[in-house]
Amino acid sequence: MSNRLAHEKSPYLLQHAHNPVDWYPWGQEALDKARQEDKPIFLSIGYSTCHWCHVMERESFENEDVAGILNEHFVPVKVDREERPDLDRVYMLFVQASTGSGGWPMSVWLTPEGKPFFGGTYFPPDTRYGRPGFGAILKRLAQAWREDRPKIEESGAHVLEQLLQYSQQNVEGRGQVGQNALDSAFYAFRRSFDARLGGFGAAPKFPRPSVLNFLLRYGTATGNEEARDMVLATLGAMAKGGMHDQLGGGFHRYSVDENWFVPHFEKMLYDQAQLATSYLEAYQITGDAQYADVARDIFEYVLRDLKHPEGGFYSAEDADSAPDPAKPKEKSEGAFYIWSYQEIVDVLGEPDAVKFSRRFGVEPNGNVQEDPHGEFTGRNILYQAQEVEDESIARSISKLLEVRSRRPRPHLDDKILAGWNGMMISAFAKGAQILGEDRYAAAARDARDLLRRHLWRETDSTLLRRYRDGDAAIEAFLDDYACLIHALVDLYETAFDPADLKWAAQLAERAIALFQDAEGGGFFSSPANQGDLVLRLKDDYDGAEPSGNSVMAVALLRLARITARDDFRKAAERTLEAFSGRLIAGGSGLPQMLVAQMFAMGKPMEIVLAGPRDQQRGMLAEIRKRFLPNAVVMQASEAPNAMPAVDDRATAYVCENYACKLPITEAPALAELLQ
Repeated sequence: MSNRLAHEKSPYLLQHAHNPVDWYPWGQEALDKARQEDKPIFLSIGYSTCHWCHVMERESFENEDVAGILNEHFVPVKVDREERPDLDRVYMLFVQASTGSGGWPMSVWLTPEGKPFFGGTYFPPDTRYGRPGFGAILKRLAQAWREDRPKIEESGAHVLEQLLQYSQQNVEGRGQVGQNALDSAFYAFRRSFDARLGGFGAAPKFPRPSVLNFLLRYGTATGNEEARDMVLATLGAMAKGGMHDQLGGGFHRYSVDENWFVPHFEKMLYDQAQLATSYLEAYQITGDAQYADVARDIFEYVLRDLKHPEGGFYSAEDADSAPDPAKPKEKSEGAFYIWSYQEIVDVLGEPDAVKFSRRFGVEPNGNVQEDPHGEFTGRNILYQAQEVEDESIARSISKLLEVRSRRPRPHLDDKILAGWNGMMISAFAKGAQILGEDRYAAAARDARDLLRRHLWRETDSTLLRRYRDGDAAIEAFLDDYACLIHALVDLYETAFDPADLKWAAQLAERAIALFQDAEGGGFFSSPANQGDLVLRLKDDYDGAEPSGNSVMAVALLRLARITARDDFRKAAERTLEAFSGRLIAGGSGLPQMLVAQMFAMGKPMEIVLAGPRDQQRGMLAEIRKRFLPNAVVMQASEAPNAMPAVDDRATAYVCENYACKLPITEAPALAELLQ
């Protein structure tokens, strides 16, 4: 048997296509059914690599009795949060406001008009962990809908009114954001910094690269070495820990402990993209090859396991997989990645196994002390326990990786998202610049071309969000436009193709038309014509992903600097003004917006190159080995003022604070000037 989800393209929805629950995808059919049958909607939001989403499916959505209650009393609707982040934000705001926490799977009950009246996250099938059972909740809510309908509808309307007020108000007012706001954010991160183990706050520890972006720029602008050192300590600890896949490269989602040792094993594309950039910038600042090596390691993972044959990158890999190939449906977290000591001996032989185990902390009886679910009994999570200089280590990694590749793989979410691909294009473009790897530039171009081919509607200059299995759908949201504009600027600074600037400008014009708040400044996350949304929000929190407003502010400022487009600069400045109250009151929630603010406040630098391209390589190498966060690099052909080459030689003009120094024709002289 299958339900309506069988006709969808989302891997998450397809995972639920054979549940006995009569699922609907979000859309007019489900909303009409709720109104016609006068039933509340049960909205379940998750994503295909979500561990607790799988648990709730096994426990409740595959249960015939629970499905019977859902089908009789509710209109059950499934949403992939990665396809519809706009819906996710609205109802997550409600769940967080009403329960004090949020996460996925998200479970929300709505009136037929889409107004939320009850919600939560994971519900066990029966009462446990201090949580009421899912079946009991369904019966109670069905009874309440029958017997106390006016109160529920009044509650839904009241909740929506409160959320609307919250989304529209600017409690802190507006003001001039100055150095004090930047200092205040630095001290907030300093207070939460774990000086012993790296990272910010206690367990669980998340990477949150936007924080690293801010601290590196703050440290560079102020000369504050402590800001830089917090980032370097965090990146170093993460690279050594179990959160970093020591065999196959890339990073898992987060660490459940404070030591970066036991990860939640899913791998997300946006983490790979942002962390690769952080390691590249650390390499620029320090010249320490260990950071470059980690960036390469991330890129190798993405190119090997997440690359679409046409270019572009898949979204994620699951945390769960089958330990036993003969039982593919019996999955546990991290099974693909963990090892018994005997498995390692069997593959490597005793002498090499001993050296490998010393290097990566492998113990004969397993190395995970706290294991509440018994998933790691007798197994080892690999981490860099100690330095072992031996030529056998690289050979051992290669052998174990080959053996691991034959295990049942975690589920791959193979949809391509415009915004996440934009982040990865940026990372590969930066990798090509800083590491001098042509392969990375090619990967970035291939991804750009796939997005242009499948997700760009030339007829009305509209970007789409998702491509999978030959199908492109869902008009893009603010973060998709913002991340792709930013990526195209990075690509332009890599190969100086004016077509990248042209497309970036088209996207920026369209994004301003679709999302800008003409009265209040800033950008809404979704367009005004999104008829199925009960609330239109301005996203401003830089969490696991930076907010669309923060990325758009940075992207527009950079694009304006290169193209001399005043409309782009003003849109960015109005965004910073709109969120100025938040930045002054507590900028630590918006670190990427602070990056935009620093770019706007800082001393502007333009580096313009003229003359034969093949003679510019030495100059580009000098520019790219330095961390110059306030600089834009362009060719004279795109510069607003004529800047000729000197004697038909490669020539660099360095302009600071809108004043240009004398042209330079030698790389060493440019290096001295940039110093």
